[in-house]
This record gives sequence, structure tokens and C-alpha cells, in this order.
Amino acid sequence: MAFITSGAAAVSGASLSARRAFTGAAVCPTAAATAAPVAAAWRMSAGGHRTFLVGGNWKCNLSKDAITSLCKELSAAPDLETDKVEVVLAPPAPYLDHTRSVLRKDFEVAAQNIWVGGPGAFTGETAAEMIKDVGCTWVILGHSERRNLPEIRETDDFIAQKTKTALSHGLKVMFCVGETLAEREAGQTLDVCVRQLRALAEVIGANDWTDVVIAYEPVWAIGTGKIATPDQVEEVHEKIRHYLAGEVNDSVAQQTRILYGGSVSPTNCNELAQLPDVDGFLVGGASLKASFLEVIESFKSDIAAAV
Repeated sequence: MAFITSGAAAVSGASLSARRAFTGAAVCPTAAATAAPVAAAWRMSAGGHRTFLVGGNWKCNLSKDAITSLCKELSAAPDLETDKVEVVLAPPAPYLDHTRSVLRKDFEVAAQNIWVGGPGAFTGETAAEMIKDVGCTWVILGHSERRNLPEIRETDDFIAQKTKTALSHGLKVMFCVGETLAEREAGQTLDVCVRQLRALAEVIGANDWTDVVIAYEPVWAIGTGKIATPDQVEEVHEKIRHYLAGEVNDSVAQQTRILYGGSVSPTNCNELAQLPDVDGFLVGGASLKASFLEVIESFKSDIAAAV
């Protein structure tokens, strides 16, 4: 399947407005670009606005004291407008219980990984039941570091099975997809994302997608200070949504939230939040500071762009 290079077409304000329109009958960029707005904005699901989601992936960072301090700063902020923005923080596994205990309840907590099966003789692993037991409602799966670190190299099928396990235990999943720089330069971006998503689509049902959020994270933009341009981000997100329409159904395509992850910061989040197919962010390094609140506030740019 052919895909984009870095020379994506510019996204003007007019074209963004046009692409927000859909009839509800199908997810088609050509039709959407020419049709008048009918029932809702392009960024709207069949049942209403896709709630903006901001995830903070703390990876293998922060001490217990540092987590306590950060959670106090985050908890001192005004209450979240939870009908407009959902915030999920993913601390290192040893601190899941502590994070839940010191963090305000309108913030949710995610694990960064789970074991593919249930409890048993699996040294070093953590079962979904255990994650739920300490108050987690989410788990991040398929992150590029789990896929690409030579010491780990999780496969598409293994990640899909872990996702199925998480969903079966009532956890919601941030399912990460994305390409390396070499894959992008070879024009394989969509091929890679589709391959990773297809492995999941083959093992879960259409109804399961309600609890799946897709996070597009170009590997070359994670922790590098490089960031995909708004054109590049929107094109990938839009094509992922069209893939879901064809592989699953239109309803799933319209309702599934697609996050962007890759050097997101307070500097660039508001511009990216205005893109019609960006429904939030999965943030790494910028989530380790209280200024992460500025990224959370970018949901207001998302809402303004939908009007």
C-alpha cells in the first residue's frame, strides 16, 4: 500500500473545516472535502464529540518522592472538565499504587505493560488482574520501545494478544503504532501502521474498539526533539481512520480516538490539537513536569477548532 513522504499537501484552514464534515454514511476524505456540513464535525463521533485524551507516559523515570511532588502540583490545578478532557498518567510499575493514592481522582492511572496471560509462574510479569487491583483503568501497549528495543522486540501478534487480555479484564488500552525513520523514508508509514493494527483487528471484535485508543507515535520523533509536521500528523491519523472504516466499520472509525505521540510539548500542543483527526496526545518527557498542565489545556484548542 503506497503512502506519504514528507512532502504532504499543506492543510489550510479552509481544507481543515471541509474535512471536519461528514455525512455519517461513510468516512471518505474526497466526499468530506466537497460535502456541506450535515450532522456534525469531522472530529465528532456518531454520538457526539470525541473526548480529548492526554496520556502521560513516565516510562522508567521519577522516584517515589518526585512522583509525590508532581502529583501534588497536578492535583492543585482546577478540576478537570471530564466531559471534555480525559487525563491518564502511567508511572513505573512499582509506583502504580502510590500514584493512585496521591493523585486526584479525576486523573486516571495506567500501567505501561501487562502480561499476556493470567497469574502464574511468570517471573517478572504483572497480570491484568493485579493492575486493576491497584486502581489502574488503562494500560499502554505496543509502545515503540517495547516493539523496537533489541532486548524486548515484542511482535505485532504478541501485542495484539496482550491487548485482548487487557480488554477481557476491563482495562482500556492505548494501543501504539508507528514507523521508524527508515520505514518513513521508504514510503512504508501506512503499511507499518496497518500491519500493526491488523494484528489487533484479527483478535478483537468490533464492540471491543470502544475501549481502545490508538496512539500514533512516529519512532523518529520520540524523545528526539523532532516532531512530525501538522500535515504529516493529520495525514497519518486520517488514513488510520479510513483503515478502521474499511477493516472494522464506519462507526468504529468515527468514534475511535487517535492520539499523537512524539515530542509533544507545551510549545506545539495547541497547533496539533486543532487538527481534525487528532483526539489528544500520548506525552513522554513533557509529562514529567508540572508544565504538563499546559498540554492538558490544549483540549480547548481542540474544541475551538471543532466549532
